[in-house]
Amino acid sequence: MKLSSTKKMDRKSEKEKPSLLFCLFMDVLGCITYMLPFASEWTDILFAPLSAYIFYRVFGGKNGKIGALINFIEELLPSIDFIPTFTIAYFYRKHYNK
Repeated sequence: MKLSSTKKMDRKSEKEKPSLLFCLFMDVLGCITYMLPFASEWTDILFAPLSAYIFYRVFGGKNGKIGALINFIEELLPSIDFIPTFTIAYFYRKHYNK
């Protein structure tokens, strides 16, 4: 049984999407910096650009650019690292980009 080209593209785009597990992992990784006493804000300064870059590479396109900027700001600002930007983007992409 052959798949039509649209079904092949759908399967390919599904593989390119980040998994929920990966998004949860990235959000937890961003929160772990608070476990390091006296180094939390310094590690956020180092982690923010890396996290934003990963966000852009994983989600791509316009949503990836906007989300990477939001993620970068969220990681840099103190006390708001608890916002799960990767997970929010996962559900946004899953439900609104059909």
